[in-house]
Amino acid sequence: MSDDKIGMNHGAGGEVMANLISKTILDNLTKKSVNNGISLDELDDGATIPIGDYEIVLTTDGHTIDPLFFPGGDIGRISASGTINDVSVMGAKPLAISNAIIIQEGFSIEKLDRIMKSLNETCKEVDVAVITGDTKVMQQDKLDGIIMVTTGIGIAKKGKIIRDSTLNIGDKIIITGSLGDHGMSIMSFREGFDFETDLKSDVAPMWNVIKKALKVGGITAMKDPTRGGFANAINEMAHKSGKGIILDQETIPIKKEVHAASEMLGIDPLEVANEGKVIMSVKPDKAQDVLKAIKSEEYGKQAAIIGEVVEGDYVVIKTQIGGERILESPIADPVPRVC
Repeated sequence: MSDDKIGMNHGAGGEVMANLISKTILDNLTKKSVNNGISLDELDDGATIPIGDYEIVLTTDGHTIDPLFFPGGDIGRISASGTINDVSVMGAKPLAISNAIIIQEGFSIEKLDRIMKSLNETCKEVDVAVITGDTKVMQQDKLDGIIMVTTGIGIAKKGKIIRDSTLNIGDKIIITGSLGDHGMSIMSFREGFDFETDLKSDVAPMWNVIKKALKVGGITAMKDPTRGGFANAINEMAHKSGKGIILDQETIPIKKEVHAASEMLGIDPLEVANEGKVIMSVKPDKAQDVLKAIKSEEYGKQAAIIGEVVEGDYVVIKTQIGGERILESPIADPVPRVC
């Protein structure tokens, strides 16, 4: 692919996508914030519009996953979850989503029915309404299956928004569950690999977990590690904050099935997408209480404290044999079309 053409890596998270966004998309836009709210330039999980004593949080997300149905979910569940989670990690209560659907001519109505039921059930888990949308159909040879674009809206009290760029030295890093489940399950399913126990996507709406953590307090930053995986998200948080992070490899939860699949496919599970996990930076005196609250929820049972914020400008992993390695941002997510 030549330098003047879009390639798959441009949509896969990581450095290639970041460069496209900053140099071609953002540079061509002028007004990118309202009422001095969090703007598009800040590339957080969403943007805000301050109104009176509150801030409205908005986010939008396109979904082109292949296959449309996969172990643990489908494009309907991932569309709802991804958007709900982007609102939630900014500390806002998700209220509603809109849903635009672009459908290939000849697409099965039975499959569309399944997808919409799944989206609806996911929204019901966290009491989110689907309030508007749009439907388009394209010629059979112009589209592969179905694309869904969801926009989410949430609300928080002014001053209560959580950023992804506000790490403090001494904060503990919490991950709400095992890493790599979604990306590795998608790739394994595509390649036809089988394991002794089922490897499934972690796709889930995380507001109930986040709500419990917010009630305890002490959360200084949050992000959901989707495209580019944990490696991309944690590096972005550290870079934006001007801080370093030391992680303990032994405490990072990764399922044995994910380890097996990653070794077979030659893919680092820290670099692939997650769709039901949250990275939290928490004040040290609140970390254990936040962890306990998270673990009380179904989607947080495997949560763990995995590191600490320090002075510096690198993310470092302390290995099980006593060494250290730098965890860098991936060039792109090695598993294309995972969300």
